[in-house]
This record gives sequence, C-alpha cells and structure tokens, in this order.
Amino acid sequence: MRLFIAEKPELARAIVDGLGGGQKKAGYIVCGDDVVTWCFGHMLSLKDPEEYDERFSKWSMEDLPFSFIPWELKVTPDKKEQFDVIKSLLDKSTSCVNAGDTDSEGQLLVDEILKFVSYNKPVARVLINDNNLGPVKKALANLRDNTEFKGLSEAAEARSVGDQLYGYNLTRAYTITANKAGYQGVLSVGRVQTPVLGLIVRRDLEHESHSKSFYYNVTAQFKFGDIEFSSKLAVIESDPTDDKNRITDSKFAETLTSNLKQQEAKATSVKTVNKTESPPLPYNLLKLQSDASRKFGLKPDQVKDITQTLREKHKLITYNRSDCQYLSEEHHAEANEVLHAVSQTIPALSRAVGAANLQLKSKAFNTSKVTAHHAIIPTMTVADLNALTQNEQKIYMLLARAYIAQFYPPYEFEQTDVVIECLQRSFVATSKVGKSLGWKVLYKNDQGNEEVETTGDAIAIALSSLSQDSMGVCTNAVTENKETKPPARYTIATLLNDLTRVAKYIRDPDLKASLIERDKGNNGEHGGIGTSATRDTIITNLFERGFIIEQGKSIVSTPTAREFYSLLPDIAKYPDMTAIWHEQQKEIEAGNMTCMEFIHSLNDFISGQIADVIKNGISGLNIKIYPCPQCKKPLRRLKGKNGAFWGCSGYEDGCKTALPDVNGQPQQRSVHTAASPSKIHKCTSCQGYLIRRSFKKKFFWGCENYPECSQSYPDLRGKPNYSKPKITEVK
Repeated sequence: MRLFIAEKPELARAIVDGLGGGQKKAGYIVCGDDVVTWCFGHMLSLKDPEEYDERFSKWSMEDLPFSFIPWELKVTPDKKEQFDVIKSLLDKSTSCVNAGDTDSEGQLLVDEILKFVSYNKPVARVLINDNNLGPVKKALANLRDNTEFKGLSEAAEARSVGDQLYGYNLTRAYTITANKAGYQGVLSVGRVQTPVLGLIVRRDLEHESHSKSFYYNVTAQFKFGDIEFSSKLAVIESDPTDDKNRITDSKFAETLTSNLKQQEAKATSVKTVNKTESPPLPYNLLKLQSDASRKFGLKPDQVKDITQTLREKHKLITYNRSDCQYLSEEHHAEANEVLHAVSQTIPALSRAVGAANLQLKSKAFNTSKVTAHHAIIPTMTVADLNALTQNEQKIYMLLARAYIAQFYPPYEFEQTDVVIECLQRSFVATSKVGKSLGWKVLYKNDQGNEEVETTGDAIAIALSSLSQDSMGVCTNAVTENKETKPPARYTIATLLNDLTRVAKYIRDPDLKASLIERDKGNNGEHGGIGTSATRDTIITNLFERGFIIEQGKSIVSTPTAREFYSLLPDIAKYPDMTAIWHEQQKEIEAGNMTCMEFIHSLNDFISGQIADVIKNGISGLNIKIYPCPQCKKPLRRLKGKNGAFWGCSGYEDGCKTALPDVNGQPQQRSVHTAASPSKIHKCTSCQGYLIRRSFKKKFFWGCENYPECSQSYPDLRGKPNYSKPKITEVK
C-alpha cells in the first residue's frame, strides 16, 4: 500500500481526483492500492521547557540559557485523533509520498511525522501547488525522491527550533530581571515580534521628535490658445533646496513667481503616448488584510478568522492564508463556473459578471509565479448571502470583485508629458486622460485605494493637442507655502505593507540585498519579515502584551514598549537577525551547514545576550506600577480568553481583583454614572453614537437610541468589536 500524506484536506481531495477517485473512510480515502490521508497543518509541536524538566516551570535566571539537544516533539492535543490515523496507515504501508506544500514548512510538516514514528520505508515527494486536475495529474506522474529535499526540511526545522530557543530564553531573562525591579508582567522577546515592535517605536519617536520647517512650491499657470493648465517648476542644482530637492528660500520663490507673470512661454517638449493599465492582481492574505483595514476598520486577525469561516464553513473561497497573488493558467478554464457562483451568491454583482469577457486572460494567470498556494479567489460554491455575517459579506465581495476584474479589459488612457520654458526656467506637467475605463468601472467608488487611483499628481486636462515649439503666456504664478510633516504613525494597513519590505530598514547592505533576493519574483514581498499567516498574530500579541495601543486609526507604542525598546540590543530590535538566519538557512538547504550546527551557533549567541542582561541589568526600566485598589499590591496585565485585563499579583493570597484593560492601562472602577455617547464610534444599524456600558462586571457598547435601536457590540480593548454584533433591531 502506497500512502499519500497531504498537508490539508483540500489537497488530499485533489490527489484523490488525480488518482481517479476513491472510497472515503474515517480520516483517509482508499484509491485502489493507494491510500490518501491528510494533516491539519503541523500535527506536532516542540515540547515546552517544563516538559523536559519540571523545574523549568518556574522561571529562574540560574536555569538560563537552556537548550534541549536533541529537541523533542509532541502530538498537538486537538490533532491526536487524525495523527493516530496517519500513524496506523504508516504502519500498514509499503511506501509513503510526502504531499506537503511545496515550501520548506510543507516539507517539514510531513517529514517530522515520518521521523517521529521512525518510518524507514521508501518515501517519495510530490510537488503540487495547484489543485486543478491537470496540474495534479502531471505532478503525480513526476514523483521525486524525498531525500532530495532534506536540506529544505532541515532549514525549516532549524528556524522552528531557533525561534523557540531565542524567544523562550530572552523572554525569561528580561522578565525575571524586570520582576526583580518591581515590574509585574512579561517582557516578551521574539525574532520577528521584537523587530516589528522596533519599527513602531522608531516611527513614533521620529514622529514626535520632528522639527517642522518650511519649503515652497512654485506653480505657474500657462495659456496656449484655448488650453490653460498649471505646471510645476523643475528645480535645478543652483536653487536653494533641502535634501529632498525642495526650495527652502521664500524670497527666492516669491521673486520668481512675481517675475513669471505675463511672461512669454514656449512648449519645448510635448510627448503623448497611449497607455494601458492591467487590473490589480487577486488578493493574498496580507493585501486582503490591508484593504479590509482601510475600508472597514477590521483587524488582521479578524480578517483571517473571517476568511477561515468563508473557506471551511461556507466553502466559498480557496485557501485563505496564501502569500501569492497569481493563478495557474489552468484556473482560467474554471472561470465560467466561478463567475456564475459569484453572481448567484451575490445577485448585486450579476451585472458586473455579465459584462466579464472570458476570452480575456489577465497577467494574474501565470503558472510560473504561483508559489506554494495560488491567490485567494471565490470557489464554484453557491451560498445564501443572508447566511453570511455582514463582515463575511464584505470580505467575499472584495475577493469577488478582484476576481471579476481579471476578465475586464485594461484601463486605457492617454498620457502627455509637457515641458514649458518661461523666463529661462523649465516647468513640467503631465496629463492623464481616460479613454476607456475597463476594469476601473468596478472600482469607481473605492475611495483611498492608491492601487487604482486614476491620475495621482497628473492633471485631467488633455494636453495632446499642444504642439512642440508653440508659444503661449504665463497668466499667473503662485508660491505654495508647505510645512514639512513628520513620518506618519503606523496604521494597521501601513504596518502590514511595511512588513513586506522590511529589508529597507536593515543597515548591512549585503544582508539587505540577501533578504530582497529571497523574495525575488514573489509579487507583494520585497524583503519581508514574518509570513501572511503569522503577521496578524504578531500584531495581536503586541496589543495583548500591552506594547501597542490604538489612537484613532493609528498604532502607537506604549511607555512600557519604549522603555523596553531602549534596553534591547540592536540585534534584537532591528530586522537584521532575520536576514542572518536566511543566509544560514540557505547554507543548510545547500548542505553546507547542518541544523545542529546552526543551533549550537545560536546557543552561543543566546548565552552572550543573557550574560549582558545579567551584567547590565535593566535599571533604566521606568515602567509605571499600578497598585491594586483593594490590597495595594501591583496589578499585572494578563491575557484572558476575551482579551487583555489587569489582575492583582496577590491572587494566590486571596485577592481576586480584576480590571478591564483600556489602551494598555487598568480602568479603575468607580460609582456608576450615566455614560456619555462616544463621538467616534457609530451604530451600524441607525448611525447613532455608541455608549460604553457595563453589565455584570463586563463591558459592552450599546446605541444611544436605545430602546428604539437595540444594536449592541462586545467590548474589545476599550472599543466596540464590530465583527461580532449582538442584536440588530431598529424599531
């Protein structure tokens, strides 16, 4: 019996189809002499320190650094039933096929199971990154020896073990030292988490330390016959400018504008070209999270949960954690059925679907650019729209629109670039005039979407009729007084986008180039940190650990985060370590370094970091301590099933005080007074303002128009959780 072990059930079903079908059993499918079973992601996880030795359950500096060689795995409790199925089938098999995803994690996911059960029979490898029947059959006909991918598996294992050792050791070291100084809580350190926090802290510090200055834009209005348009001064080297080539001398700018008025002008260059613009690529998870944050205010973890439901419960979308924005060419053959399902699920889109041209094939259909997974798109499943929550409808609509756009013609426009000479100075203008909207008809109401913005800085007046060497006049000129702005604080959307190009913050040019090279050809990633599937968890953890809070739409680092940041070495708070690990993992993949050598080297590094903490301490940590209102012992910020809260450190002595967390601080309870309506948060049913209320020691948000409107929302970190409305009723 040959056993296929797929990474997930969907892939298993695709393999069964490729093998000609089969008979389903409990946890597997029989296909003649072949059996196909599946995992639910990683079935095994690394043991925690206390599982090696009970003494590690108590955090002690004397036990650091710890390292476990050889490291050991355990079966994840909620996956034990399916793991037992896989193990039983392995015992009965004569050979096995690793059908994990085509990336390093997919390779490790199956390999670690085989190693865990000491499997010593022949193992092959099938590489499937497209679940369509044609590509699956082709992959099944071209099995390879699994040993060819040993380096890929070892690199993923090294990263997993390394992340655990680094995070556990340094988190305990800093937390133990801080607790001795009076801080109650955990100071969490992670290879990815801490550099992400570093990005936010540095952006905040740059924003707050910004010293404003002024610069001046010179704009002239020109008239050539019946055409009148504005044009910007082309700054030259001799002009008084700053490092961004902006004029800094107001008198210079004002003198120039004064002299320009009514002066003769000449069009020295007029170049017109017809251009086209392809539709935006379909979504990957990160791009979807970014757009959903911008448009609907949804958090990244909310979007991931919503897509998980759309995929698993409603069967409406494909694999939701993809980092790819491309589709295989074979997907194009399914377009008719997919579009039909979209129009049936969302009747409001039936007109848009009817205008789609299935003969068109956008640049998204490119098999060579599909990675372990293809882009997130709708499936051929039809569902009742009313069975979806409001947020599920919103996310499905985004995915559907992006897919429909692939079958619309390109946006066509005429671009004219003009250079005007006046008073021996050059002025430049660009016009973009739409000729055919094409796919942009689907995005006409998408305000703030930079990806589909029509003109940008260009003017919408047609300049193509302007002829070179024609003469005109400067009818007016103005100096615009501009104030320099600090770097904008991060929002969820801008932070997610920055995490895809974090290499620009690496100071070593060779490491920076290495990280960028890693993502070459991967649209949407340009030297990133973390993955589409983990970035939302990292951001959520930073919220829950009290390191960041929200102010309006901005993400702001807390005083705790800034104090902690100031104590960390640069290697921890900049993304350089990710690039260093990438270089080492390339060596592991190539067979020039072993996983064990990597771990030994990392242990030496961790030992040095802990020695520094012991030597230097964290005396600079100046974190505010909040006393318990009952017993006066310090409160600790803790993570509960409903989010963060503050509990008394005297809990074991009988004090059960617990307070809500609001913006990283405990909200002290007081005598009940009538709450005032928020001037920020609105009811989605009647557009009235919401009021934060308490009931049975829990908070929720209710409408100011109650009882006429009984809409309410759970409280999430001091804000209404719009993704889980309780009641929708307007009388």
